[in-house]
Amino acid sequence: MAIVVLLGFAIYWFKFRTVNNDIAEDSKAKPMLTSRHSDIFNSSIDTMMNAYFQLKSAFVEADTLQAKAAAKKFLVLTDGLQLSELKKDTTGIAETAAMQLNDIKVNAESLLKQTSITEMRQDFRMVSESIYPLLKTIHYEGATLYWQNCPMAFGEGKEANWISNTQQVVNPYLGKKDPEFKATMLHCGEVKDSIKAL
Repeated sequence: MAIVVLLGFAIYWFKFRTVNNDIAEDSKAKPMLTSRHSDIFNSSIDTMMNAYFQLKSAFVEADTLQAKAAAKKFLVLTDGLQLSELKKDTTGIAETAAMQLNDIKVNAESLLKQTSITEMRQDFRMVSESIYPLLKTIHYEGATLYWQNCPMAFGEGKEANWISNTQQVVNPYLGKKDPEFKATMLHCGEVKDSIKAL
């Protein structure tokens, strides 16, 4: 009789423990999604990125006037970024983001001074190289973006990267009106990484 009671207790205890473990596992598998940033902060990042995409599109079209207009708008929006809320973080994110933002501005300002589309695209490359780590540093919370690469943006073996809001590669370095390739290299490149909200 004692064996039957012990066996019954063991079965009950094992089943009860398994159910509790399943509940615990379910709660671990589905963490609550919370935003690190305010809506104002996220909106300012999205607005800046939209201006960046306008700049990219101007280079796809090889339109230097449109590129300079987009760069001016982009600079105004970078000045309006509200990075102050990052100061709540004690890991140095605010300081790192401020340095990256400064690099973005310096290269966008340089772009405005150029007369050659090739030099403007070089500055655009440097703007992109600074935005990419900035988005990672601040823990970007917008729609998925794509870090794309062209292995021959400035000639054979001279690669360059940019950020796109679509997976499809539309190359701002060779574009639709390249003197050598025309539009045949418009989709030259590949996605190297994605920038996703955490």
